[in-house]
Amino acid sequence: MYNRRRVFAAACGGMFLFGIVMISLGSLLPALTSKFALSEVAAGSLASLLPFGILAGSLVFGPVVDRYGYKMLLVVCTLLVFLSLEGIAFTQAFLLLQASVFVIGFGGGVLNGATNALVADISANGRSAGLSLLGVFFGIGALGMPAVLGLLSRTVTRETTIAGIGVAVLLVALFFLTTRFPSPKQAQGFPLSKGISLVRNPTLLLFGFILFFESGMEGMVNNWTTTFLQRELDASAENALFALSCSVAGLTIARLFLGRLLKTFSMWSALFVSIGLILIGGVLLLSASTYAAALVALVLLGIGFAAVFPVILGAIGDIYAGFSGTAFSIALVIALVGNMMLNYLVGIIAQLHGIGSFPVIVLASLGIMFLLMLAARQKVSPMHAHSHAIED
Repeated sequence: MYNRRRVFAAACGGMFLFGIVMISLGSLLPALTSKFALSEVAAGSLASLLPFGILAGSLVFGPVVDRYGYKMLLVVCTLLVFLSLEGIAFTQAFLLLQASVFVIGFGGGVLNGATNALVADISANGRSAGLSLLGVFFGIGALGMPAVLGLLSRTVTRETTIAGIGVAVLLVALFFLTTRFPSPKQAQGFPLSKGISLVRNPTLLLFGFILFFESGMEGMVNNWTTTFLQRELDASAENALFALSCSVAGLTIARLFLGRLLKTFSMWSALFVSIGLILIGGVLLLSASTYAAALVALVLLGIGFAAVFPVILGAIGDIYAGFSGTAFSIALVIALVGNMMLNYLVGIIAQLHGIGSFPVIVLASLGIMFLLMLAARQKVSPMHAHSHAIED
């Protein structure tokens, strides 16, 4: 037996750390570039290690938690995040810095996937609502990291601040260590054939590719908004960062209310409202001629993004309850590949046609995601929403 509230709190702590991981390199890259005298190419190669680490962690966690449970994996990966933060803070060797960035990505990828799967496992009567609330803590971590760095920048060295955050991470590891988690779902052994069949499962792949485009759109907004605002609307760096923070805040606040809304509205209603909000935000951003209009657009985009991951992952948790870790692993790997590929595409198109085309790519991705949602609804609606297995 386990205490559900304590386990949920542990999951929220892990997601909070993932928020820190996701924003850590962006917050620190200018200082690291100066410290190591990095060229743009070297800085870009360093930045690429983080998503590769997250991808590796997302690939690994699923079969491990299905077979061995959550506790030790969460503890070990939290310690990896701690060691990586200390490495980033104090290393003088670029190779060790690269290793630290990859490892913090790996640990973050495991924390993200495992905490989502964990909440899905303990929230059988409201998975999407539980996952939505979990996502709030990602936003708190992502918003908190730059806030802490900025607040302490005048009184404490950046290295000391990062090291201090690393020590705070140990408290989360201690909480994991003293918490009883649910038993492994496949304690007698993980059936490899079942894992392979999930990779080919049409319903799971449909869900995965919805997240492919959702993750890509979120990544595009997070990575390219500041450049877009500065080049297209002559916004200052501070105003561009503020607009991006407002988008993240819109996503975070929307997830606070999403749990209650999902008790009234179906998953498909929530998803199609999200499509509408993203569409309005994308069109407004494309046509924006003032900073104020762009700011409203970015807030609408953040609110629109809020429901997609919790709702889709909740559906995956319902349908593949016996192998939720593996199913989440497959879906999140597809999502991360989408994030990396679509952001790379924006870079290529921006170089050829200018950054002004970035909202067009967001809207094109939204159109494809809408078609995938229609296909998924047709396939799943007769069988979903609370069944525990679908044989395709």
